[in-house]
Amino acid sequence: MSGHSKWANIRIRKGAQDAKRGKVFTRISKEIMVAARSGGGNPDFNPRLRLAVQKAREANMPRDNIDRAIKKGTGELEGEALEEVVYEGYGPHGVALLIETLTGNRNRTAPDIRALLGKRGGNLGESGCVGWMFVTKGLIHVPVEGTDEDELMLVALEAGADDVKRSGDSFEVTSSPDMFMVVQQALESGGFALTSAEVTRIPTTTVPLDARTAPGVLRLLEDLEDLEDVQRVHANFDVADEVLEAIAATQ
Repeated sequence: MSGHSKWANIRIRKGAQDAKRGKVFTRISKEIMVAARSGGGNPDFNPRLRLAVQKAREANMPRDNIDRAIKKGTGELEGEALEEVVYEGYGPHGVALLIETLTGNRNRTAPDIRALLGKRGGNLGESGCVGWMFVTKGLIHVPVEGTDEDELMLVALEAGADDVKRSGDSFEVTSSPDMFMVVQQALESGGFALTSAEVTRIPTTTVPLDARTAPGVLRLLEDLEDLEDVQRVHANFDVADEVLEAIAATQ
C-alpha cells in the first residue's frame, strides 16, 4: 500500500473528515453530475454513477442531494458545466502527484494548483510527466483483526480479484476497475468488514519518506484536497505506519 493510501486510512479511522463534510458533499455531487452526464441517470446501467452514489451513501449524503445531482447531470435541472482535468506534477522530495479535478473554470483551477505547489516546494508539470507511474485499480481494505486470511483470499480471488496481501493492520485487495464492484459485493456478502473501497490510482514505484520529510508532503496533499475544484489527489510516496500514526496524533 502506498503511503498516501495508508494516510487516507488513518484519517478515515480517526474521523478526520467530519469537519469537512460540506466539502465532501460538494465533491461527491460533482462526481455524480459528471457520471450521470456521461453515462445516464440510472445507476443500474452506469457503473461510474453507481460507485459515486455508493460513496454518497457512505458519507451519509441526503437522498435529496443525490437525486438533485443526478438530475443536474442529466439536464433535468440546471447545473454547472463541469470538465474533467487531470494535472500532473511533483511535490517536495520528488514525490509524483496526479491531481484529478472537476472544474467549470480552467483559468481558476490551474493557477490555484500551480501556486500551491510552488508554495509547498513542488511544481506543476506537463501532461504525461508522472501518469506512467500509476495504474488504475480497484482497492479494498479489510482489517486484519477478526479476518481469516485464507477465507478472505478464497472469496476475493473467486470473485475476480487480482491479489490479496497484508499491509500493516489491513489486508489490501486489488482488482481491475471492471471487477471492483463484483469483488466488493462478494466480500460484503461473505461477512467481511471493509475499511475502505474505491477505484484509485496505485503507484508502481514509490519515494521513501521519513519523520522529517513526510509532514510537508502530507500538508501539501491536504491543502490540495481543500481546493474547490480538486476531487482527489494521488501520490507515490511510502512511509512507515508508525510515522504516519505519530503525525496524525499531533493533528
